[in-house]
Amino acid sequence: LAFNRVDILDRRGEKVNFKAISKGMGCPGVEISALKNSGMDELIEIAKREAQKGIGMEHPVKYSADLEGAIEEISNASSEIQNQFNRRGFAIKIIEGDEETVDKLNLSQEEKAKIDGIVEKLEEDYDLEGEDILADERYGFIDDVVRGNVEEKVHMLSTSDKIDRIVTNRFLAIPIFAAVMIAMYYIALVIVGGTFNDWWNDVVIGEVVIGNVGAFLETTAVAPWLQSLIVNGILGGVGAVIGFLPLIITVFIFIAVFEDIGYMSRVAFILDRIFRRFGLSGKSFIPILIGVGCSVPGIMATRTIENDNDRRMTITVASFMPCGAKTEIIAVFAGSIFTGKWWFGPLCYFIGIVAVILSGIILKKFDRFAGEPIPFVMELPEYQPPNLKNVAKKVWDRSKAFVIKAGTVIFAASVLVWILQNISTSGEFHEFAQDGTNSLLSAIGHVFAPFFGPLGFGNWIAAVASMLGLVAKEIVVSTLGVLSGLGEITAEDPSAMTLASSLFTSVSGLSFLVFNQLTVPCFAAVGAIRQEMNSSKWTFFAIGYQLIFSYLIALMIYQFGRVLVLGEAFNAMTGVAIAVLIFFIFMLVRPESKKADKNRDIATEN
Repeated sequence: LAFNRVDILDRRGEKVNFKAISKGMGCPGVEISALKNSGMDELIEIAKREAQKGIGMEHPVKYSADLEGAIEEISNASSEIQNQFNRRGFAIKIIEGDEETVDKLNLSQEEKAKIDGIVEKLEEDYDLEGEDILADERYGFIDDVVRGNVEEKVHMLSTSDKIDRIVTNRFLAIPIFAAVMIAMYYIALVIVGGTFNDWWNDVVIGEVVIGNVGAFLETTAVAPWLQSLIVNGILGGVGAVIGFLPLIITVFIFIAVFEDIGYMSRVAFILDRIFRRFGLSGKSFIPILIGVGCSVPGIMATRTIENDNDRRMTITVASFMPCGAKTEIIAVFAGSIFTGKWWFGPLCYFIGIVAVILSGIILKKFDRFAGEPIPFVMELPEYQPPNLKNVAKKVWDRSKAFVIKAGTVIFAASVLVWILQNISTSGEFHEFAQDGTNSLLSAIGHVFAPFFGPLGFGNWIAAVASMLGLVAKEIVVSTLGVLSGLGEITAEDPSAMTLASSLFTSVSGLSFLVFNQLTVPCFAAVGAIRQEMNSSKWTFFAIGYQLIFSYLIALMIYQFGRVLVLGEAFNAMTGVAIAVLIFFIFMLVRPESKKADKNRDIATEN
């Protein structure tokens, strides 16, 4: 039994009789502090010693008479259970409804029926499911053991409590959260993404890597096409992604520090107040927060949401927040089209939050998602200084995953883009000029370009970048770099500005960015969606919703911006955008489904 966070007890001056609690629980106890890594060696030694004994310890928990009676009846209901080394444990697992345990036992139909009858009677007497009965009894047992062995001081506000009075204040919490996010993106995009990132791109990536490799290939008389493939294709595409590594690492550092000091828990608590008003649970925002680093672990974190309807909805919208790959696109546009606009990065973050809320409201209006959000209860840990080891490990893991993707998926995509760019529609291999107008890739891009025309980026380069972005969002930046012949793209590089201004206006650039932020994130995320949905139908629904939602939002941004900001004429697509806006307003004000309770029961059964 490990008693963690004893350092906090010492700081508070509270006393706990650990020996008495260990005796009551029937097992050895060790005082530890995982944060300060104290007591861990002793814990490991005791665990080894107990494991080496090779004998089981008598179960210390004594349940109520009715529950103990049911456990005894099930233990004796079958010779299969009686012959087990820990028949009491098997009986408890059966009451909990553990199907895997039941499958291990070769029970006859009569024995199964008898056991089911015992469990059903127990649940009827307690008016609870078996798992809940055992949980209540265990908590009651623990409470009895602990009571009288903890000496608490008169409650006084701790430092964390005092900070929370400000940080989680009803009126100050949201402005403080906004200020924190703005500061994070300002430092990442303006300070690190400025001078330092330019040095990293121009000197490290541009001169040291690409320059030296290019010079080496020339001196060794490598074929021109192979030089172009390596320098413009591979290094240009991968370099465009790796070039933003300092910026991405900065965002990862901030997120890791916020998690380590306990602020991210407060953010979930703060946003739960907002989310619940729109039918979302604060539990939904935990995966969304995790998804800021990468959508895949964010989607996988939805497993903590018990209700299937809420979990499926969260999986569908979890990737709306800007992950590390999307931050690259934000950086390129913030440094080119929106030069000097420090607020552009935070704006994209809050666009993600608004998209989540908007989607939550709309989806809750459909019968399959209707119902009250599940309660959200969580412990707010005490504020503590960030542990450098923990922060470094989190940043390293996330950065490593980012670099590995650049070295695999982006590598393959860059080669594919270069090959398609250098093969003509007649099948001949040429090294085209920067625009690659007659290339096979250009022909493919021109097929899809009309689809993106109403969004403001109906040129073939932007169309190809968006389509390949469905594989991995990092490819958007690398594709722009390869197709334009610029190689690695820096946020404030004059050539990047020229490229951006030739492909986008300020309005179409924002539309392009929002579409790529809200649409299907990447193949890895789609795989995670399929795994967590455990249903092809729901996977296709999530992908379809992301595609349609992102398209309609980008459509409204461009069509309204084109008229209101650029002063262009009203046309048929503007009328379509107005119809879409009316539809969204209708869905927002439409009353919720009356089938909420019925569907929640169905979701629970499924």
